[in-house]
Amino acid sequence: MSLQIDAVILAGGMARRMGGDDKGLVELNGKAMIEHTIERIKPQVKEILINANRNQTRYAEFGFTVLSDEHTGFLGPLAGMITAMGHTQADYLLVVPCDCPLLPRDLVARLLAAIEANDAELAVASDGEREQPVVMLLKPSLRESMTAFLEAGERKIDFWYAKHRFAVAAFADQPNAFVNVNTPEQKQRLAAEINQS
Repeated sequence: MSLQIDAVILAGGMARRMGGDDKGLVELNGKAMIEHTIERIKPQVKEILINANRNQTRYAEFGFTVLSDEHTGFLGPLAGMITAMGHTQADYLLVVPCDCPLLPRDLVARLLAAIEANDAELAVASDGEREQPVVMLLKPSLRESMTAFLEAGERKIDFWYAKHRFAVAAFADQPNAFVNVNTPEQKQRLAAEINQS
């Protein structure tokens, strides 16, 4: 029996460092940033959800279900994850940000292998040096725990998953996989890297 794995792309933030521009819609090499993310993960999952709290009509044009946070007030990535977990029947939910255009093409396979090898409830990606808390594979049944954490006033994803059986999948062989875009300068560097990948 094969597992069903869905994904949520988190595009719900305020993007303060990008001058308030909606990061997922910022153009990179002629395509919206989120399009690069979609291309990377689409072959790896069954369904894709997009979590967005503004420009929902624009995001809907990519052909996927767009969900706004159930918790209002721009509470961060956890709010987007909680919303998505309530809209999937999948065995696992892949969580990725909208501004990582070089995500590994074997992301799901390696995160799932880490979960199975460690009998874990979720797996977090690492670039070989640091964990990437907004890149993870988790069981939607963890929604209740995450909701309680958020409603207690907590925001840090790594503090939440530290309370659970988690595994880390290292992608040291793909050091640029989780490079994201917070400034126009980073955007220019990334555009050059995409041309080479």
